[in-house]
Amino acid sequence: MVPLSSDPRGCEGQLRSRFCCPEQQRTPAQLFPTGVLPVRWVVMASAATPAIKVLSASGIAHEVLAYHHDPRETAFGEEAVAELAAAGLRPEQIFKTLVIAVPTGLAVAVLPVPNKLSLKAAAAALGVPRAEMADPAAAQRSSGYVLGGISPLGQRKALPTVIDETAVLWDRVLCSAGKRGMDVALAPDDLIALTGAVTADICAR
Repeated sequence: MVPLSSDPRGCEGQLRSRFCCPEQQRTPAQLFPTGVLPVRWVVMASAATPAIKVLSASGIAHEVLAYHHDPRETAFGEEAVAELAAAGLRPEQIFKTLVIAVPTGLAVAVLPVPNKLSLKAAAAALGVPRAEMADPAAAQRSSGYVLGGISPLGQRKALPTVIDETAVLWDRVLCSAGKRGMDVALAPDDLIALTGAVTADICAR
């Protein structure tokens, strides 16, 4: 298998050859000439989630990747990293979406899966005095997604969003596509623009 480049920014050509606009999609055989498919490329319209619909409607270049999800697994981010690592992707370019509670309501923090969120830093970036993790049921109601499939895109209610600043170091980042076992790859600038996010260092040290 020819792995996807995992080098920040220096990987533009190699990643773009695999993550492309839907109208330019190539077959799995073209993407993986060795015939080894570490993940399943999703091209079916029936697989569309609100997140994917937002990307398609916006004409944003993206690629959807489905991987095996064990229904017994509750460490969703770690599972995504383990499955997608087979494609040569770095854990640091696979981002998780957390819903947090702030004095004004709910907000969203997006950061690399291996890192822990600094609630203090997230609050500062969003211009509020404090933040805490949102109640899981509230996060699901607000986003319209289930835990483990919460995407920063296509949420039922648009929320203030902060994305960790390391996202811009990558040519492509991955985040949930709105379903467990499904991620979407897109340019970080597009993710920031579509979510109306601010960027900041929000990882705990």
